[in-house]
Amino acid sequence: MARLFLFFCLSLTVISAFGQKNGTISGTIKDASTGETLIGATVRIKELSQSGTSTNSYGFYSISAPEGDYTLIYTYVGYQTISKQVSVHKTQVIDVKLAASNALTEVVISSNRPNNDQIVSPQMGVEKLNMSQINSVPVVLGEKDVLKTITLMPGVKAAGEGNTGFYVRGGSSDQNLILLDEAPVYNASHLFGFFSTFNSDAIKDVSIYKGGMPAEYGGRLSSVLDIKMYDGNTKDFTVQGGIGLIASRIKVEGPIDSGKGSFMVSARRTYIDVFTKLSKDSTVKGSSLYFYDLNAKANYHFDSNNAIFLSGYFGKDVLGLKNIFGTNWGNTTGTIRFNHIFSSKLFSNTSLIYSNYNYVIQSFQTNDSFEATSKITDLNFKEDFQYAASNSHRIKFGIDVIHHTIDPGNISSTSNTVNDINVEHRYGFENAAYVSDEWKVSDRLSILYGVRLSDFSLLGPGSFNTYDAAGNVITTKSYGSGQVVKNYFSPEPRLSASYQLDSVSSVKFSYNRNTQNIHVLTNSTSSSPTDLYVMSSNNIKPEIADQVSTGWFRNFDDNLFEFSAEVYYKWLQNQIDYKDGAQLIANQDVESQLVYGSGRAYGLELFLKKKYGRFNGWVGYTLSKTEDKFAAINNGSYFAAPQDRTHDLSVVGIYQLTKRWSLSGTFVYSTGQAVTYPTGKYEVGGLTTFSYSGRDGYREPATNRLDIGATFEGKKHKKFHSSWTFSIYNLYGSREPYSITFRDSKTVPNTTEAVETSIFATPIPSVTWNFKF
Repeated sequence: MARLFLFFCLSLTVISAFGQKNGTISGTIKDASTGETLIGATVRIKELSQSGTSTNSYGFYSISAPEGDYTLIYTYVGYQTISKQVSVHKTQVIDVKLAASNALTEVVISSNRPNNDQIVSPQMGVEKLNMSQINSVPVVLGEKDVLKTITLMPGVKAAGEGNTGFYVRGGSSDQNLILLDEAPVYNASHLFGFFSTFNSDAIKDVSIYKGGMPAEYGGRLSSVLDIKMYDGNTKDFTVQGGIGLIASRIKVEGPIDSGKGSFMVSARRTYIDVFTKLSKDSTVKGSSLYFYDLNAKANYHFDSNNAIFLSGYFGKDVLGLKNIFGTNWGNTTGTIRFNHIFSSKLFSNTSLIYSNYNYVIQSFQTNDSFEATSKITDLNFKEDFQYAASNSHRIKFGIDVIHHTIDPGNISSTSNTVNDINVEHRYGFENAAYVSDEWKVSDRLSILYGVRLSDFSLLGPGSFNTYDAAGNVITTKSYGSGQVVKNYFSPEPRLSASYQLDSVSSVKFSYNRNTQNIHVLTNSTSSSPTDLYVMSSNNIKPEIADQVSTGWFRNFDDNLFEFSAEVYYKWLQNQIDYKDGAQLIANQDVESQLVYGSGRAYGLELFLKKKYGRFNGWVGYTLSKTEDKFAAINNGSYFAAPQDRTHDLSVVGIYQLTKRWSLSGTFVYSTGQAVTYPTGKYEVGGLTTFSYSGRDGYREPATNRLDIGATFEGKKHKKFHSSWTFSIYNLYGSREPYSITFRDSKTVPNTTEAVETSIFATPIPSVTWNFKF
């Protein structure tokens, strides 16, 4: 990795030498009213075709041109376009502030540029959402949700009702890397998945990569969900929030040191537990049922070339039935980043990142009390560089070092019926170096290519077993602190290309390989607080995914409409499943309960969106197949994976009825989940036991749902503004199975009946009052 890094730095020197006759203009683009940096704002030179660039995650841009006089054009969705006359003869810094448009409020359904970027960019399989989109989509109980919104995109499927988990192009929910200001979030759910951990008030930018993943990302097979928080208002102190049926939220932001920096603090809490106190049931009264989360961020710019950012997230769920049991889990993340601009061409970001996820389960029964705990902790150092070698070459390179600590699960008890169990901690280093180049080969052809070199080491101390295929111990070996138990090195090539057929259409192709060394073991098809995390080891090999995709992209009516059709095929290696009847929690020999196999996923994604106007929205459709193959399951034959959905349809519409009223609606349809049903039963000692054959050989019923919403904007005052949001979730009361169980029929002897449980079987209305001053 060190040799690669040195070689690339020398290459930059050579490239730079060839480009010194050009002048370079760089700077930062911000919101004129708040000082918030704008991610993905476009900068182009009017006189030079294909000369455009865009700002990075910190609002920085760099563009070069031969000496001469030019017109620079700055654009960003929802903001007024401005142009500047410049004379290029040397390096210049031009910072720009864009003012929000005063035109009729509209929600833009697009990537974040009002041009044909989807045609020109070589990046495939990426969707970018702005917060206007997320805040306009009706959701359950009115809590705006990032994770619920992305499942309305093609290729992204909801894991099920009452679940924030999602599947991307056939991958399981644990194969998605979720980042909040660069920090990984391991369990992004509240209340067992009814809500996500992301408070929309604190979120500035959301991007999901489904294919052609950039080289700077790694560690997961299927996707990256990159979420960035607001930096804070550098101009004024503001307060905003909302009061809903089950939760309230508030955000405070303002300047630091006369605008040299800013801060943002956003908090949210549910108050379902308040209603339990009013219950007449002595068991329910005083029980716990709530969650809270806190987002905080601050930044300070020492000068035009140096800035520091601090951000953190703190969230926790507390559920418990008085004097019976208690469950709580939570995430904590912290990020320190230092930006430095070496020159008008070279930008760096240095990050120190902390992430922790933990859960505690307690039983307070007098004769059977116990407590089970588990956690995973990451310490991460990253160094990222962006080098604008020329308008034809945009280069990124860097290193990423992560230290993992996993406490798989401990059980402590005060009773004689439950024995204490202490499972050894596991430690590992996950290191990577990457380099990529976005190369504009010609006016028609653009290529994004690179490689990520990842290296994983499982470390001592501890005792490590090696198992045979039947789960029997072959050998046991002890290692001291810091000793390498097992090492895996994995090159991950990345390639994407775009060829413009004409000014409004293009074809694209991508190939990428990803590896994953942190694995989730669960008996459930959805995310659970008690999911068990394990590392690659002498028994568990890194999961590997190779994906190829290609597509046709077309804009219509002066970029008012965008259409895309993408097909993909994914090969999956070293997939992990559990044996029937496996015990996963607090099991010292959990790896003996696992089986290993392969998988495949392929599909077609269609996407049509209208970006502007009083009526806008999108339609997404996915036709796909996902299958697994394990020698120990289904006699080694392929079977439908739990995340397999043949058809998945989403329709989203948003209409600006008047200046103060806007309407929205979503319709979703999906093939039912693949499940395992009993094929027979027998009776032992008066108890019925069901027998099963074949994994996931049946389907739950197909599901569909219609949600509607409306927003009423109050009259705008000089220092105060409010709005009301109304919504009805599941308008016509469609029943989606949350679980299906089987039992002996109570009315027809010697027969079996299925019992379906649905969480939201009736329409769920909600209302929220939002305010800002």
